[in-house]
This record gives sequence, structure tokens and C-alpha cells, in this order.
Amino acid sequence: MSSQRAVWSQFALVLCLALISLQALAQDSPARRGRKYKPPPDTSHIEVQVLKHATGKPIMNAAVVFNPTKDGKDLGSLEVKTDPDGKAIIDVIPTGSTVRVQVIANGFSTYAQDYQVDEPTREIQVSMLRPQEQVSSYEDNTGKASNRKPGVQEPVRSKPAAKPAPPTTPAPATPAPTAPQQ
Repeated sequence: MSSQRAVWSQFALVLCLALISLQALAQDSPARRGRKYKPPPDTSHIEVQVLKHATGKPIMNAAVVFNPTKDGKDLGSLEVKTDPDGKAIIDVIPTGSTVRVQVIANGFSTYAQDYQVDEPTREIQVSMLRPQEQVSSYEDNTGKASNRKPGVQEPVRSKPAAKPAPPTTPAPATPAPTAPQQ
């Protein structure tokens, strides 16, 4: 029985030494294998309110395009449509970046502006204008200053000449009935 105790005590001693050496190796090696966790950057909550300039009413379904850049690196572009209240909300723009906000709505001039986003929340209000008259420094063919009417301009197309009516042949003349003689 004492030989069994001696074997067990030697086994316990070897086991303790192995555990101590493994623990020492684990503390000495600072390099870990595997993928290192990199937390995502802090993001800002941006809310864009799109309104009609003339009435102050919200514009629904306007496209709001966000183009963020950080440290000169383009981070892509994101598009959000406005809700019935005229609001477009996005939460993925990194804090500390510059973002170009572009608003496109049917019947209105396109709006674009750059914003520096340094705070965790940012509210932007955009008033959309109707298209204005285009001003040009060029002259048209008559020597007058060239200008265009506001709104979408359609090119002037000449109308095709009207086709002449096909010649009509007169029907043969029939003599008028005469009254019978009596």
C-alpha cells in the first residue's frame, strides 16, 4: 500500500509541476493567435428635415444622399428616402467625419452642402426651392443675351409639314330633272 501512495504522490507532484509550468508559459507569451477585435468607430445620429421653401410643408419621398469622408478617405455613399414628415434619419455616419448631404426631390432644385459631424447628434433643416431661371453669359444667334424660362426645358422641334390633301375628282355632273311638259 505504501508503494501505491508513493506512486500517487509522485503523480500529484508531476501534475502540479506541469500546471505551474503551463501557467508560467501562458503569462510570458504576450502574442496571442487569432483575430484581434477592433471595435467599430463611434457613429452620429443625423436627422435631415426636408421642407418646401414657399410653404414650409414637408416633402415626402425626397432622396437624401450622404457621402461621408474621414481623413481624406471616401467611406461610400448612402441614400435614404424621407418619410411623410419629410425626415430622413441615419445612424451609421462616423463621428468626426465630413459628410456631403445632397437632397433630390421631384419639381425642386437639387440641394447639396458639406457638414462637419463632430457631435453625437446632428439636425439639419433643408428648404427646397423651385427651379430658377437659368442665367447665361453666352449670347444666342440674334445677339441678345441668352436666357431660359424656369423649369424643365424641352428642345424645340420643328413640326413636319402637313401633308397636302389628296386631289378630289369631281363627280360627273348629272342633269337636273326637268319638269314634264304638258
